[in-house]
Amino acid sequence: MTAPLTPPPPPHDQSPHQTWQAPPPAGAAGGAYEQDGPGMKTEVRDAAVITVAMALGGVLLGLLWLWLAPHVPLVGDQVGRGWVVYIKDTEGEQAIGVDGTFTLLALAFGAVSAVVVFLLRRRGGVPLVVALTVGGLLGALLAWRLGVWLGPTQNVLAHAKEAGKGVTFSAPLKLGTKGALLAWPVAALVVHLGLTALFGPRDPDPYEEGPYLQGPYAAPPA
Repeated sequence: MTAPLTPPPPPHDQSPHQTWQAPPPAGAAGGAYEQDGPGMKTEVRDAAVITVAMALGGVLLGLLWLWLAPHVPLVGDQVGRGWVVYIKDTEGEQAIGVDGTFTLLALAFGAVSAVVVFLLRRRGGVPLVVALTVGGLLGALLAWRLGVWLGPTQNVLAHAKEAGKGVTFSAPLKLGTKGALLAWPVAALVVHLGLTALFGPRDPDPYEEGPYLQGPYAAPPA
């Protein structure tokens, strides 16, 4: 007679209470980050395009500022052989209105640029945040310099002589509060952060998926 056949004992690293699941597909662990976003190279390229586009948008902001900003009236008077220029309306608020117009326009440009960037790239990323900041600041600087350049001449005395004695003319366009240059990038960052927090994609919860190995102390499936 031959001895009955008996199955070999299970290995020491396995337990009858353990259940194994199929391992993840090859490249899944390494490709999880790549599937999570467009990739660093793509994000950097998009950030460069956004920075240039926002900087060029400063041309439109400068033209709108030149068109909508109130004019500060000046009057020239000849005293002897020289000329004296003074503000015609000393109690006017035109100078404050110039800064306020630039600030409001910059805030609007920041909000619009943030919405456009969010619609194009909902997942966001550090490069896009940097692009919003740098692009908004460059756009504000370009708008400021363009408005000053296209506005009335900076040579006030020559302008007064050209206009004539007692004739009202506009003062050069200038930005008294340089902090207004930060309105565009700050508004862009705040609006983009709010949109990302409210409507941005959510990362999957790792605890919602079952583990690959269920040990002896794991609860049995329902």
